Amino acid sequence: LALRHTRTPPVAVANVPAMSTMSTPLLWTLPITVIFAREFIEAFVIVGNYRTIVTTSSWDEDRKRAGLRTISIAFAIAFAIAFVMILITACVLGAAQSQVDPEVVELIEGVSKIVAAFAIATLSLKVPKWLGIYASKSKKMEAVKESLDTLTLSELRFNVAWNIWREMAEIGIFLIPSFLSTEGTAIPLSALSGVAVAIIVGGLLYVANTRIKDRRLLAAFMATVVGLLAAGLFSGGCHEFEEVLGETPVVYRMSAGWSHSKFPMVIIKPFGFSDHPTQLSLSAFYLFGVTLILLHVVQWYRAKRAAAKAEVDALGVKSPAVVAV
Repeated sequence: LALRHTRTPPVAVANVPAMSTMSTPLLWTLPITVIFAREFIEAFVIVGNYRTIVTTSSWDEDRKRAGLRTISIAFAIAFAIAFVMILITACVLGAAQSQVDPEVVELIEGVSKIVAAFAIATLSLKVPKWLGIYASKSKKMEAVKESLDTLTLSELRFNVAWNIWREMAEIGIFLIPSFLSTEGTAIPLSALSGVAVAIIVGGLLYVANTRIKDRRLLAAFMATVVGLLAAGLFSGGCHEFEEVLGETPVVYRMSAGWSHSKFPMVIIKPFGFSDHPTQLSLSAFYLFGVTLILLHVVQWYRAKRAAAKAEVDALGVKSPAVVAV
């Protein structure tokens, strides 16, 4: 309608209320940010492990420099290949997006949040490992370290490229729901923010592993924050299904000052807060959170047993518990 008012100055056209009916493109979403952050953190850890193995090896300085250069080149090539594949996938699925029913789009957005929840839940489980609390070194990395003397640069290049490509390709798989929904426009900014988060977290992990002796408090804090975010995303994804299939009854309603859509409570909304949670969303939050806690307990118990076994093996004595297993 605004375009019909030909006498209206060009500057005033932009302020015509009718223009507000046009849908505003989505520029940023938390699930996409989480997916990029998780995969890039994994990639940085992998590259960091390989660089550490090379720099601490018995190779001469020339071969070490060649090895580090090989790792960097392999990372760049694997990232470029995965990026092109993701771009092609986005173009193909984006072309089909306009033919998808709006309710299906909302269901897809729910799936996107749930996928992001599981992705970041694995990050919560891995942070204590990376900080050395759950002492369980990668068997693949140990094998690489043991065979380093006979490892060629070509083999090193393949190992790094394969692992990095796998992590980057997972981004494309996780983003399939976004390509089919209205979240496609949010991918560029969300990707940049996710990579920024990965760099910050990677830096914290590096500082913690090199300068902090007791890392238990940091590990507990990071695992808790990430775990709450995962539970919140899972709860939000389940609520998306409710909005299409029918909502379950509201458990309680808080006063207007506690609205999760207004400041300051909107800050903790991604962590599962709602001023009027439904039975499904609240149950999903606690079920996911309790399950994640149990998984942490299992990992802690396994790490404790592994440490005890290693200590016994170092003394050359077999413990009854190990024999029983």
